[in-house]
Amino acid sequence: MGKASMRQHHGEFKVPGGKLVVADTDVVGGKLSGVSINGDFFLEPDEALDDINAALEGLPADTLHGDLASAIRRRIRADAQLFGFSPEAVATAVRRALGKASSWADHQWEIIPPTPLSTAMHVAMDEVLTREVGAGRRNPTLRFWEWESPSVVIGSFQSVRNEVDEEAVRRHGVNVVRRISGGGAMFMEHGNAITYSLYIPQSLVDGLSFADSYPFLDDWVMEGLRQLGISAWYQPLNDIATDLGKIGGAAQKRLSNGGMLHHVTMSYDIDADKMLEVLRIGREKLSDKGIKSAKKRVDPLRRQTGLAREEIIQILSDTFRKRYQATDGSLSLAEMSAAQSLVEEKFGTDEWLYRVP
Repeated sequence: MGKASMRQHHGEFKVPGGKLVVADTDVVGGKLSGVSINGDFFLEPDEALDDINAALEGLPADTLHGDLASAIRRRIRADAQLFGFSPEAVATAVRRALGKASSWADHQWEIIPPTPLSTAMHVAMDEVLTREVGAGRRNPTLRFWEWESPSVVIGSFQSVRNEVDEEAVRRHGVNVVRRISGGGAMFMEHGNAITYSLYIPQSLVDGLSFADSYPFLDDWVMEGLRQLGISAWYQPLNDIATDLGKIGGAAQKRLSNGGMLHHVTMSYDIDADKMLEVLRIGREKLSDKGIKSAKKRVDPLRRQTGLAREEIIQILSDTFRKRYQATDGSLSLAEMSAAQSLVEEKFGTDEWLYRVP
């Protein structure tokens, strides 16, 4: 009987705000063998590294992320101190080594520049492109939105009557649509917001908690904002904040075919008075923010930077392009057609909009 074939596997994971974790392992008979965890992290005592390697040795190569982390936690000595990484980070590095999780560098990225579409088409396009990436028919993609008309986009689970003043909506000619992701309502007019969507394979966030996936997917945005002189961070779960106030919010949706949508809206030059007429932002929502006025909660990018909206979008796009070697992309005729069909069948219907009255 011949000697079992062995293949070296190598995976890396940079912890957001932390250290690099590297996993090197062989797979023999479908099990991890010769596991070596390494990186620029800190760990005390030294012997705890042996515990981590021993915990992983011999585990099936298809062990789930959570089970890998649990095995480490069970084996590692009680006095061990992990600095800049965690058992979950080790598990992600191992999964990447085995091809179960991916990194940004594993994909060819595309950028679709701001494209004017109706609001219903924008939310429909989000579903179409997420499906396409999940099915492997489209490269992971960053798409910037452009607005044709004043709009309110409500979260998948929000009540229309609780979130929107329908009389004010009619008075201001605002279009209301429901998106596929959760989260809160957004008020947008042409030129007053910067909205983008990321369409990714879920393998990119394999092992990350929902809370950790937000800053992980928007680290490039924080880099771009720093170039603009803005220090921004995530206020859990999904608010993007600065010292001067909130500038944006994010939402996500995972599809069953492995595709994932992550999208963000940042305020550029919002009409706060009109926003407060159109949206019902209640006291309960503001109570955990430590403020009394929704108007004071948002501090737009135009005031913070003094730059034109197009300049900010260009800087953000250039940051993404340079960081991930992204290329120019566009919407195909097939994708436009699929989105239009979804508008007619779903996003443009009262049945979808008022599914939570």
